[in-house]
Amino acid sequence: MDFIANILMAGGTFGAALYCYVLGQRLKRFSTLEGGMGGAIAVLSAQVDEMTRALEKARAAATHSASSLDGLTVRAESVAARLELMLASMHDIPARAPDPQPDPEIEAERRRRFVRRRSLRESSETDA
Repeated sequence: MDFIANILMAGGTFGAALYCYVLGQRLKRFSTLEGGMGGAIAVLSAQVDEMTRALEKARAAATHSASSLDGLTVRAESVAARLELMLASMHDIPARAPDPQPDPEIEAERRRRFVRRRSLRESSETDA
């Protein structure tokens, strides 16, 4: 019975040793930087660093744009206030007097001259 127990104990020990060896090999492959999970983790870490830098640049650009926009908004509000003041002051200016109506006799004389010049021009063109 002791002999069978020793054989089983040796077999269990041999199985445990084989199991440890296989796990050790898997762990080596898992942690290598070239092709295992270690490589994937290294790549992801580099990508996280790049994304962090890009986020910082975007945040700085957004802060600059926001401050610039605030300045432009304040400037636009002051210009709008000045325009409102100008429009309000326009109500104080008296209305412009209407243009005087032309004298009908003067207009009739201008029409006659125009017709006379046109007829002279047409007659000189037909003679040529």
